[in-house]
Amino acid sequence: MVSFVSVVGLLLIIGLHTLIAAVATRFLRIRLETQWGTILYVLFLVPVVLFLSTLVLSGPLGLGMDLGSQQAVVMLVIALPLTLGYTIDVFWMPHPDEIELPDTIDD
Repeated sequence: MVSFVSVVGLLLIIGLHTLIAAVATRFLRIRLETQWGTILYVLFLVPVVLFLSTLVLSGPLGLGMDLGSQQAVVMLVIALPLTLGYTIDVFWMPHPDEIELPDTIDD
């Protein structure tokens, strides 16, 4: 039987990873000049960050629950948040070029 605290811990990890993936995608889209560079970094750099975060959150902090297999862990706490974070940034946030920044005031 799965406890309520374990489910809440798993949902917390998924939510935090989605936030990390969305912010990292936005940061890479703003900083990199090419679209391919952003895609490559999102596919290879962000999953490493999510993997390390999973080790910290589920190891010493003990959040989450036993999912039964490594594939389930990868799908639920890395692939799903990565997909959701990328989708949130690309489809729901305005493109970085469309955002107007205020003029800086030099004193």
